[in-house]
Amino acid sequence: MSLQAVNVYSTNVGTDNLSRHDYLRWVNECLQTDLKKIEEICTGALYCQFMDMLFPGSVNLKKVKFKTNLEHEYIQNFKLLQASFKKYNVDKVVPVDKLVKGKFQDNFEFLQWFKKFFDANHDAQVHYDALEARGGEEVGVKSSAVAATGKQAASRIAQSRPSYTGIASRPPVKKAPPVKKEPIPGARNTMDAQYQAEVQSLNIQLAELRMTVEGLEKERNFYFGKLRDIELLCQQHEEEDNEVVRQVFAIMYATEEGFEVPADEDANAFSPTGGAPEEY
Repeated sequence: MSLQAVNVYSTNVGTDNLSRHDYLRWVNECLQTDLKKIEEICTGALYCQFMDMLFPGSVNLKKVKFKTNLEHEYIQNFKLLQASFKKYNVDKVVPVDKLVKGKFQDNFEFLQWFKKFFDANHDAQVHYDALEARGGEEVGVKSSAVAATGKQAASRIAQSRPSYTGIASRPPVKKAPPVKKEPIPGARNTMDAQYQAEVQSLNIQLAELRMTVEGLEKERNFYFGKLRDIELLCQQHEEEDNEVVRQVFAIMYATEEGFEVPADEDANAFSPTGGAPEEY
């Protein structure tokens, strides 16, 4: 039997692109799971079982961690996937470092590719009981880890700030003798609890926003570094009158509405012959 899978390279060409809900429905129906979000696929376990479904025995499912919230176990699952890819000559680089972070876009793009790969290699005549194959184990991220990262970050932020003790007590206001109102027992404690709950909720939201910003900054720096490497490479061949180099410079230094070069900057700062820009 030939150990050669049918490789696919395109995910955006054609009219069969599906929504995230369509992809989740497909995964749940094929593997008898109950995933709610694309991000839950970041464990890598589903891909391992898909490979076992396409190429029986290509992955030892006993080694797969189907229900986990530990990143090192995600990585171990993806190592099993990579080994099966290598065995069946699948020409696809698995971006493990991105997938295990559980970001929607990275996992959605890889799932789009894998659906194409699955369709090209699946034999619809072969019956596969996914639940039985994995010994009845549940699949996905453990529920205890759904918001663990955000809560831990929020806890660190809360500990670094003075604790909120509620509304300070005030001296009672004297009123006219005919009007006498009895204080409501526990009213201040109720208000204190409400304020503390609001502060805790805001701290969690702040922590999640900070994590999102950190992730965006890492992505920005990553792609900036790639662009800078391309620019340096082109500059090395700038004097060769190379049409490709000129076109690359033209694309890199092109401006559009909202991203124009400020009028007070050197006009040559973004031209192929005026040197590399200090910032993009």
